[in-house]
Parts: sequence; structure tokens; C-alpha cells
Amino acid sequence: MNYWLVKSEPEKYSWERLNKEGRTFWDGVRNFQARNNLREMKEGDLVLFYHSQEGKEVVGIAKVVKESYQDPTTTDPNWVVVDIAPVEALKHPVTLEQIKADEKLQNIHLVRQGRLSVMGLKREEFDHIVALGS
Repeated sequence: MNYWLVKSEPEKYSWERLNKEGRTFWDGVRNFQARNNLREMKEGDLVLFYHSQEGKEVVGIAKVVKESYQDPTTTDPNWVVVDIAPVEALKHPVTLEQIKADEKLQNIHLVRQGRLSVMGLKREEFDHIVALGS
């Protein structure tokens, strides 16, 4: 199993909306590194859901329920999506400020490459963020 973090502006697609809909395809990725990460996602992988711009916090855990396929919002074959579904909300959102202040999380892409919208995490990093939100 692999571990990921995806970012979404809550006014465009929020954690609450994912919970209401129960499942979505993760579209709109137009960065090759983020696209490559989508291609590597496997069914069952766990995903931290991060609200960017407004809130700037990890708010929940989702899982990959369908592996990468052609992005239905474009005919450009370069872009793919995966389907994700909610697993559970964090009891306490974990803010970007908390993450940046935590020595165990200094090397994650959210800190080092903040504009990347889909990023991999090590299991220890994923588990640590989840523990911070418990």
C-alpha cells in the first residue's frame, strides 16, 4: 500500500462535498509530476485530503477506489484521474503551520514543494499526520 496527499481548494471541491457524494474522480491535475503520482496510485491506497488556499489543513482520509484512467474533462491523453472515496474525517484538522513546525515532517512535499497538488508520503509521515489529527 502507498500513501498520498491531495490538495483541493474547498470552494472548488471540499471534504464535505466528497462525503456528501461518497466518491469522485480527482481531475484538473495539469502538472506532470502530480499526474505521474496519480498514475502510481493503486486501489486501496490511502490519501490525506488537504484544503488549500482557505484553511490550509489536512481534514480527512480517503482511499483510492479506482486506478488511473483518462481524465473525462479533457481529450488530451496526457491527463488522468483516479477515483477516491472518503474513509474518515480527522477529529482535529492538522494545519500547514503544525506540519511545518514538526521536525518529523520537514521533508514532505507539502513543506518542500508546496504547489504540488498530488504527492506521495512515507507511511511514517502519513501515520504521524493522522496521529496529530486524533
